[in-house]
Amino acid sequence: MAEDIRLAGVVALAQGMAAAGTPGESWRAAAQGACRALGGSFAALSAWERERGRLRVLVNVGDLEPDEKEFPDDEAYPVHEFPEITEFLHERWAGGGGPNAWVETAEGPWAGRPGYLHQRVAALRRRGRGCCVVAPLVLHGRAWGELYVARRAGEPVFDGDDADFATVLAAVVAAGLAQIERLEEARRLAFTDSLTGLANRRCVDMRLDEAVERHRVDGAVVSLVVCDVNGLKRVNDTLGHAVGDRLLERFGSVLSLCGAMLPGALVARLGGDEFCLLAVGPPADEVVKVADELCRRAAELELGEGVACGVASTQDAIGPVRSARRLFRLADAAQYRAKASRAGRPVVAGREGPDDPVVRLADAPAGRPSAERRRFRGRHEPPPRKG
Repeated sequence: MAEDIRLAGVVALAQGMAAAGTPGESWRAAAQGACRALGGSFAALSAWERERGRLRVLVNVGDLEPDEKEFPDDEAYPVHEFPEITEFLHERWAGGGGPNAWVETAEGPWAGRPGYLHQRVAALRRRGRGCCVVAPLVLHGRAWGELYVARRAGEPVFDGDDADFATVLAAVVAAGLAQIERLEEARRLAFTDSLTGLANRRCVDMRLDEAVERHRVDGAVVSLVVCDVNGLKRVNDTLGHAVGDRLLERFGSVLSLCGAMLPGALVARLGGDEFCLLAVGPPADEVVKVADELCRRAAELELGEGVACGVASTQDAIGPVRSARRLFRLADAAQYRAKASRAGRPVVAGREGPDDPVVRLADAPAGRPSAERRRFRGRHEPPPRKG
């Protein structure tokens, strides 16, 4: 019967982690599953940050004390304060020892001895807990962190069988964490441009749809900046594509720097020499100011010939924006005008009165945009060839 109960606990923990949609949800599912399986009143999942020499608490579940948060901002403990962790990380594991769990009690085997300091035992006493079981977590052959489950003072103390079971649970948690890492990496690759490290077109499409829905529901200001790097073809033809890629990377860095001026902005490479910036919340004038700074910094790049930049914002006179496609068409039309006129500053849709030419171009019926676009051609751009 006991074996059946524990097997059910293992299955429930694994299922909970598999159903999680984010790393945070996965951490919570792991801690909650282990807490239930071991009959604890509290559980925590912590990660070992090697570069900082500390255990950082990712999640706390169960009966929380006033100083404990479910997802703490910065609850961490220096590894050197936990001799049993130090032994595991630097001695047992290095010598081929296994990641076996162990039990601590509020009394502790060395309690009362002169000079004794045991942070974990002190924490048990301070928080009214009688015992805990600690299980190291190992991922990819390396110590990753720990799973910690405690019981209230007065409840039965964990025994050796509980420690063995905690070791099994830790292995299940580690497998779940590894799966989450793989999914996160796949997600990152799916939504990231491999050359610049910025978001890609797929990510922009998803975020822009969400942003326009927010605008439709609660009136949030949504602004889109579309950029086209000037001179990329010349660089590729005369200096080679490796140099052209370097131009794109450098512009991506400039775009990222400027995007950081707008809280929560998304910067992305749409493909080829086209980039964009999506901002939700900031006023249109703030976005235009950042776009102006972007044009200035792009013009200072050693390679290339600056950038053509178009802006469209729901806060400007562009008419109702009911779809992401329309906002994109407006920003793209503004960018087209900036490129055709070789403007050194961003062109903003909707700021040239009731008959704004950018809005007219964006909203032109299918089959007519080429006629409208010819109106934007400057004297430096030849008309299209006939035939």
